[in-house]
Amino acid sequence: MRVFSAEDIDRSLDFPSLVDALSEAMRGGFIAPARHHHEIERAGEKPAIQLLMPAWTESASRAGLYLGAKIVNVFPGNSARDLPTVMGTYVLQSGRTGATLAALDGTRLTHWRTAAASALAARHLARADAERLLVVGAGALAPYLARAHASQRSYKAIAVWNRTHESARRVAEALQAQGLPAVAREDLESAVAEADVISCATLTTAPLIEGRWLKPGQHLDLVGAFTLAMREADDEALRRARIFVDTEAACTEGGDVAIGLASGAIARADVVATLPALCRGAKGRRSADEITLFKSIGAAIEDLAAAMLVWRKTGGADP
Repeated sequence: MRVFSAEDIDRSLDFPSLVDALSEAMRGGFIAPARHHHEIERAGEKPAIQLLMPAWTESASRAGLYLGAKIVNVFPGNSARDLPTVMGTYVLQSGRTGATLAALDGTRLTHWRTAAASALAARHLARADAERLLVVGAGALAPYLARAHASQRSYKAIAVWNRTHESARRVAEALQAQGLPAVAREDLESAVAEADVISCATLTTAPLIEGRWLKPGQHLDLVGAFTLAMREADDEALRRARIFVDTEAACTEGGDVAIGLASGAIARADVVATLPALCRGAKGRRSADEITLFKSIGAAIEDLAAAMLVWRKTGGADP
C-alpha cells in the first residue's frame, strides 16, 4: 500500500488533467451511493461526526476497476487540543480484488477535487470570453479555486475579497507568486460588479452576494455554505439565475439552493441540471446575457476520480 501526503498530491495533480478526469467520470461508469453520517458521543464535549463517502467504477467502466471511500472525521473538541477540527483520509482500492492500493490525505484531495468541479461547471456555464474572476473568501480552498478557474479561461484579472482584508492580500500575493494576475479588493459590491465569474468559498451564515449587484452574463459559483444554517447568495440572486447543481443532493443539503427551495423563493423547476447532465450534453449557458449559478456540495465520484488520477500519475497500474 502506498501513502500520499498533501505534498505528494500537490506534486501529482494539475487542474487541466483533473478537470478532464472529472468530466469523464461524470459522463458515466461511476457509482456513488448516499454518504453515511454517524454521530459519535464523546463525554465532556460536543459529539463527533464521521462521514463515509464511498464510490466505485462499474464492471464495464472504461476507467478501470476501482473502489474507494473518503473517511471524514469532525471532532469539535480538537480546537482545545490545538488540532484541526476536520480530518480526512481517502482509501483507494482495487475494484477487482478489494486490495488496498493507497491512502491519500483526504483534506488536500478535497481541495483539488472541489475546485476542479467548480472549474468544470464553469467550462459549461461561464462565458467563453470571461476575463475577470472574483474569489470571495480567503480560506484554504481559495487559491485552489483561483487556479482551477484559471485553467479554463484566460483571466486578465483575478480579485480576492475577504472580510479580513489582510487575509485576502496574503492569498493574492501567493497567487501572484504563481504567475496569476491577482489583487486583493476591499469593497465587495464593486468587485462583484466588475467580475465575469464569481467563486465563493465561505462559511457565512448571512448572504454576501446580493442579487441586485449581479449583471447580465455573469457566472456565480457557490462552494461554501455546506449546511442549512449557511448561505452565500440571497434569494434575489437565486431568482435571477439559471441554477445548476453538482448533484441532486444539493437540493436538500447545504445552503443557498436547498434553503431557497425550502422557503419557496425558488421552485424545483428552477434547478436546470446537475453537473453529470451538463457533461453528458445538457444545455448550459444559452446566451451571453443570462446569469448562471452553480451550487456545489461535493460528490464521492469526484474523490474517486481524483484519487485514481493521483495513482496513475505516480506510476500506479490499473487493477
